[in-house]
Amino acid sequence: MFLREISRDYTTITLKNTMSFIRNSIQLSKETGIRRCFSSKSIHFAPAIKRLGIVGVGQMGLGIGLVAAQKAKIPVTLVDTSQISIDKSLKFAEKLLAKDVLKQRISQEHADETRLLLSTSTSMDSLSNVDFVIEAIPEIPTLKFSIFEKLAKICASHTILATNTSSISITRIASATSLNSTDSETCSRVIGTHFMNPVPIQKGVEIISGLQTSQKTLDTALELCKAMEKIPSQSADTPGFIANRILMPYINEAVICLETGVSSREYIDDIMKNGTNVPMGPLKLADFIGIDTCYAIMKVLYEEMGDSKYRPSVLLKNMVAAGWLGKKSGKGFYEY
Repeated sequence: MFLREISRDYTTITLKNTMSFIRNSIQLSKETGIRRCFSSKSIHFAPAIKRLGIVGVGQMGLGIGLVAAQKAKIPVTLVDTSQISIDKSLKFAEKLLAKDVLKQRISQEHADETRLLLSTSTSMDSLSNVDFVIEAIPEIPTLKFSIFEKLAKICASHTILATNTSSISITRIASATSLNSTDSETCSRVIGTHFMNPVPIQKGVEIISGLQTSQKTLDTALELCKAMEKIPSQSADTPGFIANRILMPYINEAVICLETGVSSREYIDDIMKNGTNVPMGPLKLADFIGIDTCYAIMKVLYEEMGDSKYRPSVLLKNMVAAGWLGKKSGKGFYEY
């Protein structure tokens, strides 16, 4: 807020008074605890991200990569162990770009340029030359730890290692990078970048620093968000961070209302949609997020917090077991 006021008032300040204004601002920032806004020692100009890597080409991974290519115009390497998943994701990307062209949001030339910026690989070794990598695999702690252990060995010593986790501790993920790494500073290059779903539409991104995360890493992540035209919100490294610590109990309680016969799926969604002015109700939202994803996040929250309000409902657990995962599987709380 303080910086915005300075920017707004700056045009009315004569060149003669500029240095005096800045000196006074620095003095005021000392008094208000925000000296780092002006201190030359604390300003970090993030190095240019010449290539971005994405691990996992599901809905989130593809969305992040597509927006980075389209908005920030950064070459992106999409990595997944499944060539079938890669092919499916690229077709979906082309479909999204074609839709944007049809609706005149972008030109055909822009769509073609974006598509050319997307490359793929089934080998993580292809990430050896990226400057920033974002892991976007399922919310399973052991899988994420394994990925980061590998990234620490494959990526260059300057590469920022980010995770799209929505609930797992960044500090714990960072610790996995030191298991077989010869670089003791690798942990300082790990950060959380939790994009909101669907990435091409939602502007919000949670930025989470672990205990080891350096200021330079944080600044670089914020620069990437800016280039991607996203709005970052910084969070402490606590289970669920901000969004899911609030959202998941809300969804879980809606599931319990359905499970215990309080009301129907339609009425539950309708009252929350029409009563709180949100675009969709909690059960429909769970279908779009993925029932398995909601369940995995609730499990992490419950295990980490030990609070019964985070205990996933029995119905949620059973739907995952049945393969009713929401929109992506064709059936969840609704049919698709």
